[in-house]
Amino acid sequence: MSIPDNLLYTSEHEWIKIDGKIATIGITDFAQSELGDIIFLEFPALNSVFNKGEIFGTIEAVKTVSDLYMPIDGEICEINDILNDNPEKVNEDPYKDGWMVKIKIDKNVDLDGLLNAEKYNQLIT
Repeated sequence: MSIPDNLLYTSEHEWIKIDGKIATIGITDFAQSELGDIIFLEFPALNSVFNKGEIFGTIEAVKTVSDLYMPIDGEICEINDILNDNPEKVNEDPYKDGWMVKIKIDKNVDLDGLLNAEKYNQLIT
């Protein structure tokens, strides 16, 4: 199971990569493996604003439907449209081609409660 060291994680199994004022968000390898074959994703509209912990979308797998939770405050600035026709990309490569949304973040972003790779690994093992 892959848990990249350069990302932060939530206890709800989202990952976040912060690059300047943009953060990329997806679900973890553990989450996709627990969900099984992903068949559909629902994302918010561009420019939607979310607070940390709010539901920003849903992910549907053969087994279940799960909510996606925003790891930090931000405004949706990009959506991975490839997933509309190819939701299986989340199963194949959750940290690269399977990313879900990008958000604009404030310079005073609140990272409290996010986990590093080591702590996330402890959570799932």
